[in-house]
Amino acid sequence: MSKSILKDKSFLFAIRIVNLYKTIAETKREFVMSKQVYRSGTAIGALIREAQNAESKLDFIHKLAIAQKECDETMYWLELLKATEYITPIEFDSISKDNLELLKMLKSSILTVKNSLKK
Repeated sequence: MSKSILKDKSFLFAIRIVNLYKTIAETKREFVMSKQVYRSGTAIGALIREAQNAESKLDFIHKLAIAQKECDETMYWLELLKATEYITPIEFDSISKDNLELLKMLKSSILTVKNSLKK
């Protein structure tokens, strides 16, 4: 059984997001933006898992495209949390780097499968 780097990285990212949510909710008492980043940040890995059980290559692409959208939404919420000082620039830089890496991996995976369909 092959290891999926995307699956593993998205799971580790989800753990970071859950811990970020817990910290913001407990220490800053902020529940709206933190819940939004929690939802979108954990959805990425769930969608990647769904894609692994896709019914076709097109379904696989579709699931990863939704994961890509969730990844981009997560970046929005992280940027907003930083801009409103719920997270520090250092915290933002660290977690946004992981988010950007996932986004690039998703885009690359989608392009790879799309190119294989053209052949």
